Amino acid sequence: MAELTETALPGVGQRVDFISKDGRRVGVVHHHTGKRELFVCAPSDPDAVILSLRLTDDESHALADALGGSSIVESLDDMAQQIEGLAIDWLVVSGDSPWVNRTIGDTRIRTRTGVSVVAVIREGNAHPAPDPQFVIEAEDSLVVVGTPEGIEAVGQILTSG
Repeated sequence: MAELTETALPGVGQRVDFISKDGRRVGVVHHHTGKRELFVCAPSDPDAVILSLRLTDDESHALADALGGSSIVESLDDMAQQIEGLAIDWLVVSGDSPWVNRTIGDTRIRTRTGVSVVAVIREGNAHPAPDPQFVIEAEDSLVVVGTPEGIEAVGQILTSG
């Protein structure tokens, strides 16, 4: 599976890309303005753009559909309907959270809310099924599964303890 790389582009937005099997950098620039640009770079120089295409919102959605994105969403929707009351969310840990540099176990999230932390996303890298000794850092995204009420409670725990 190709590894996505996210790069902040100060004053512009965010670039998300990967290197294809044939060595081409392929990606999208998400501008602060909401504009999206699809780009492809030459295999001989991963910074030399050989194709750039500005996409409207409709075109972006159409491309995602063409690549199978809508079928994934439909599958997730079907699964959510089969498991009524189940919710999943990504909660970002702010730098002023009382849980920064402490473990998931210290938070007692599961005991207090019934919500499970199923992964932690840190600097674009996924850490699936983290154990209770996993240390939380500022800007980590906790991927949590549980009831909507439980997830809301986790958000409050991460903010105020």
